Amino acid sequence: MRLRIDLAYDGGGFHGWAAQPGLRTVQGEVEQALAVALRRREADGTLRRVPVVCAGRTDTGVHARGQVLHVDTTPEELAASAGRSPEPPLEALVRRLGGILPPDVVVRAVSRAPEGFDARFSATWRRYVYRVADQAAAVDPLTRSHVLAWRRPLSLEALQAASAPLVGLHDFAAFCKQREGATTVRTLLDLTWARRTDGVLEATVRADAFCHSMVRALVGCLLAVGEGRRDVGWPAEVLGSTSRSPEVTVAHAHGLTLEEVGYPADDELAERAEQTRARRLPLADTAQEGQA
Repeated sequence: MRLRIDLAYDGGGFHGWAAQPGLRTVQGEVEQALAVALRRREADGTLRRVPVVCAGRTDTGVHARGQVLHVDTTPEELAASAGRSPEPPLEALVRRLGGILPPDVVVRAVSRAPEGFDARFSATWRRYVYRVADQAAAVDPLTRSHVLAWRRPLSLEALQAASAPLVGLHDFAAFCKQREGATTVRTLLDLTWARRTDGVLEATVRADAFCHSMVRALVGCLLAVGEGRRDVGWPAEVLGSTSRSPEVTVAHAHGLTLEEVGYPADDELAERAEQTRARRLPLADTAQEGQA
């Protein structure tokens, strides 16, 4: 059986999502916790890795409120993990993981995944929000690890105007860290800016997938327009480049949060996963769904 896990984490204390030897990562913490919770051990008693697949591999320092994972198990293993708990096995697993994981990682829900569900390949879009405080009154020391403090005022109108031409199907090579064999063609579904009542600016970015550091490069480019250092038409000019633009500054990671992942109806999950694999895997599977 396949389980869907809805996850949130503060990325400030991690070297990104993907497991790396000797480094603290979200994947490493989650897989270790699952090994303990599911009581999965080798013959010699050591914990056995429980591999998980996520919807979007976030970079170092990037947060997530709506990350989605899947993990494969069996009904017998799941039931055994609950032990003597009177709770249903899925609820017991949420509680057990809550007691094992560190406080900067939270399992929000665990459910049995529909047939054909793949957290990565079934996803139709990922939605990120980048938050910027460009006014002294909006800079809150209690949110300093999640909102970028920008010392110069930004024009909402300029940000909106410069963002509009970037929406749609484009080659975002100018905004992506190149990976050999990987495509940088993406469909940007939304790129909008709004100012909250407390003065914080929010950039909502939604796409079918993202390449490495794409969202932060887009935001960094647009901030230069918002503060008046660049013309409104500059981001569209940058988009026309076939390689990463050295003129674009990548915005700091801590202002970015993965908020939500979208999936089709249950009866379309398998077909969507098959379509996505066909598009990505011939490229050596190096296109990172959701990595921003």
